[in-house]
Amino acid sequence: MKSNPIPQFPPLELVTRPTVDTAAAAFYLNRRPQTLRIYACHENGPLRPIRVHGRLHWKTDDLRRLLGVALYGSVGVAQ
Repeated sequence: MKSNPIPQFPPLELVTRPTVDTAAAAFYLNRRPQTLRIYACHENGPLRPIRVHGRLHWKTDDLRRLLGVALYGSVGVAQ
């Protein structure tokens, strides 16, 4: 029986893309990707995804705000 390797993602502070895919968002939120898909389907989760070419993407800024993570190199976080 083969085990699935755990995907490696850069720290959220270092992500410069405006959105991340569902697998990355699930990794940062410590949830399974299917949980995020259910959030999107029922529109009842802590985040709302956007659709990019029919696929779910999650705003990096929303993830940072939810997790209380500042952008790497920023002096302060604007409120």
